[in-house]
Amino acid sequence: MLYRIKHITHYEYDKPVTLCYNHAHLMPRDTDYQHCLESHISIAPYPVSVHQSSDYFGNKISFFSVENKHSSLEIVVDSMVRLNGERIDPGIDLDFGNTCTQAREKMHSLQDETTLLAREFVLNSPMVKTSDALKDYAAPSFRSNVSLLSAARDLTRRIYTDFTYDPESTTVATPLYQVLEQRRGVCQDFAHLAIGCLRAQGFPARYVSGYLETLPPPGQKKQVGSDASHAWFSVYSPGEGWFEFDPTNDNVPAEQHITTAWGRDYSDVTPLSGVIFEGGDSQVLSVSVDVQRLQE
Repeated sequence: MLYRIKHITHYEYDKPVTLCYNHAHLMPRDTDYQHCLESHISIAPYPVSVHQSSDYFGNKISFFSVENKHSSLEIVVDSMVRLNGERIDPGIDLDFGNTCTQAREKMHSLQDETTLLAREFVLNSPMVKTSDALKDYAAPSFRSNVSLLSAARDLTRRIYTDFTYDPESTTVATPLYQVLEQRRGVCQDFAHLAIGCLRAQGFPARYVSGYLETLPPPGQKKQVGSDASHAWFSVYSPGEGWFEFDPTNDNVPAEQHITTAWGRDYSDVTPLSGVIFEGGDSQVLSVSVDVQRLQE
């Protein structure tokens, strides 16, 4: 699959901003299953400096500063990505590989680089703290003799079934315990919930951000800007690798999921963050995303 992704972020400020510094995780990264052919960022007003780099997790990150007075800020990222289809077949029977017991044992016994690096994803992170409540919720899925991948798939299905997608119920700052209690949230919350459950059970899990191509109803034309930023999670099975699951849609990510970045949780891969000087008491943010399939 070949995709073109256009992500537009627009800020309107209550009063002029005199100076802003920002960093952005908006350019898709290269992975085993996708290759970013090109990615361009344009900023208005024109920035004094723009610098591209990689963060600790290997994600692409852009730093820029706008140092003249402005009442609005717009960032447009235009990317071309090819998916090579090496992700796991979404319809495959996942009852194979390490059992939950074997996965826990190998996390301590194996000394290969990939497993050693994965161990940090068992630890608490700024937005995902493990708890007895998370461990208890996860427990029915992670029986000792069940394969880890089947258990992760079952957890994905349970979150989809037990929780209601409700954009009005949470904000980016809503704590995980509240999401678990109210059984409502958005893709970010459900990814954090799954990660917390997995870590509470002793398994490495990471947060994946990206895009999801949304297809229109049969016979209708797709609207520009109808796609959205999305989030899902990935679990590590020692000696076997990382495997992705999407609890918001109860599926295994495949050709319609395009990865931008991954980290311990949302705070590691925030699409855009920074500081502004002045700007008044309020600002209006609007985001438009268009994922266009160019060819198969």
